[in-house]
Amino acid sequence: MREYAIAAIPADGIGPEVIAAGLEVLRALEQRDGGFRLKVEQFPWGSDYYKRHGVLMPPDGLDRLRAFDAIYFGAVGAPDVPDHVTLWGLRLPICQGFDQYANVRPTRILKGLTAPLRNCGPGDLDWVIVRENSEGEYAGHGGRAHRGFPEEVATEVAIFTRVGVTRIMRYAFRLAQSRPRKKLTVVTKSNAQRHGMVMWDEIAAEVAAEFPDVTWDKMLVDAMTTRMVLKPASLDTIVATNLHADILSDLAAALAGSLGVAPTANIDPERRFPSMFEPIHGSAFDITGKGIANPIATFWTGAQMLEHLGEGAAAARLMRAVERVTEAGILTPDLGGKATTREVTDAVCEALRGDNV
Repeated sequence: MREYAIAAIPADGIGPEVIAAGLEVLRALEQRDGGFRLKVEQFPWGSDYYKRHGVLMPPDGLDRLRAFDAIYFGAVGAPDVPDHVTLWGLRLPICQGFDQYANVRPTRILKGLTAPLRNCGPGDLDWVIVRENSEGEYAGHGGRAHRGFPEEVATEVAIFTRVGVTRIMRYAFRLAQSRPRKKLTVVTKSNAQRHGMVMWDEIAAEVAAEFPDVTWDKMLVDAMTTRMVLKPASLDTIVATNLHADILSDLAAALAGSLGVAPTANIDPERRFPSMFEPIHGSAFDITGKGIANPIATFWTGAQMLEHLGEGAAAARLMRAVERVTEAGILTPDLGGKATTREVTDAVCEALRGDNV
């Protein structure tokens, strides 16, 4: 039997609720599939850990995670801890420490969901957004000087390197090449950002020459928002910078129905380190403990994790089960339903047990 070591970090807010649901579904999938086993170890890192220890994870956190095949991550963030402390204390150190430079966010309208776009249903919106995950606007370079004085200055430096841009472009073109439409849209803002983003455009054109079977085009990020809303069927695979893709992927999730169904994979394509899989939605403290958090994003994230581990058939089985449940109308309140986290989880587990494909 194939065995994979998984580090689970539920962390904050609804993270523990949805990760527990995800692990339950993955165990049901193990039993149904019979060919693999997930050996899971949980780590209690996050905002509560920070309040006790002054750090969100211990200094040897990356060393402890290094031996795992993948990381299953919930959410980080708490109302009483500054967001930049939580983000730079846990999620980003893992992403950057393990060079998970490709953030991959698939978006499609699942069966049974009503999307806010008029005349747009399952099959009409099917995208994968590739987000550069290691540099760009979130590189962490900059600082503040003369604090508290009228002349106080703060800088946030966007970093674009030829290595970083080239590798994310190659990843995006390869992904587009693997999809039926073989189409890629490169998002830019080179009309106003005349250095880093002009280089981004130039490298996109260079890499495109390596993939003559991929049709590609280029869109300014502001125009991209309107295209996503007005012409969703014109898009397929999308690549954008750290900041631009962060914003566009949240829009994409909303257009597909809810942030509660949106998954994320933080990938080290060279497989030197474990990759990390997390739902997009964040800690959602407004619904924490109410039992209504949507676990679908975490299930879909689990499917991405299985695909990365080479268990493609199991990943497909999981997504079939999820869509049977959504098509049956078993939906949490964010999708217009009345089901609880527990009810959705039970329904997906039952769908898995009944899957005969």
